[in-house]
Amino acid sequence: MADIQIQRKHGLGLPKARKIAFRWAEQVEEEFDMVCTYEEGATVDEVCFTRSGVNGTLKVTHEHFELDAKLGFLLGAFKDRIEGEIVKNLDDLLAEKPASKAKTKKK
Repeated sequence: MADIQIQRKHGLGLPKARKIAFRWAEQVEEEFDMVCTYEEGATVDEVCFTRSGVNGTLKVTHEHFELDAKLGFLLGAFKDRIEGEIVKNLDDLLAEKPASKAKTKKK
């Protein structure tokens, strides 16, 4: 078995980080046929994800994301590629800026 461990710090606070984690879970369900369960906590949320050959958790706090995944024997051969895709998806979500509200000029 191959293990993947990724940590990302952020300054979003838990409510905004929770939204990103929820979007991440939706993405992996759609793109990779994962089954995700999301459990909200007072200080830590946890997304559990699984599919044939992989299972893991994404823990979300007010200051960081921590992903731990275990790949089965067959997927272990693709560890670097899978890890790269996870990092890219998470980093893309963290880099997204909220849509700015259109400013209207008063006459």
